[in-house]
Amino acid sequence: MHRQTLKQLSVKYDRSIPWIMKQRDEYIVECKVHNPRPVNLICDATFYGKRKDKLGTLVFKDNESKEILIWKHIESELVKDYKDLKDGLLDRGYTIQSVTLDGKRGLYKAFRSIPIQMCHFHQKKIVQRYITMKPKLEAGKDLKKIVSRLTQTTEKNFTQKLDEWYETYKHFLEEKSVSSTTGKLHYTHPRIRAAYRSLRTNLPYPQIIP
Repeated sequence: MHRQTLKQLSVKYDRSIPWIMKQRDEYIVECKVHNPRPVNLICDATFYGKRKDKLGTLVFKDNESKEILIWKHIESELVKDYKDLKDGLLDRGYTIQSVTLDGKRGLYKAFRSIPIQMCHFHQKKIVQRYITMKPKLEAGKDLKKIVSRLTQTTEKNFTQKLDEWYETYKHFLEEKSVSSTTGKLHYTHPRIRAAYRSLRTNLPYPQIIP
């Protein structure tokens, strides 16, 4: 299922936009029936709308059954929103065994003492944003190969490969250049450094925040 505009829904159902809006406004959402149990959560937020009136929905899903357990409409991702939903599940009798997050800085605070895993998909996307899908430098190419096996390896092996990569390129990462505009020294390869720092920060990826 994917998001659709009023115009798209109008075409799909061969109805006018006012009719589509009327159906939407009159739709009654059934009350959620909960079945408290131990769960491994996947937590994520989806945003839609223009920047000035951006809205989103924060969703907590059971990783095993794929059931949406609890949700909340939000304007931005705040630790408080994650904590509110977590507390809502605990109050209903659920036991949270683990949480998978997208790695957004600060969100781990909402799940203290609960095992947390960085979402592999989001981790790959973060690295890809820094080094692109087709890195030109050897350091980027080698780092991409390591990250490509993120979901097919163990924490120990992945950490070993990342350590070996760093030992190979540590002098490369420390290279500095003089800025042509400010005359100050800066790291020559900041984006590769950022990609490595993201991976290192999120290791070990199954982790407990005390």
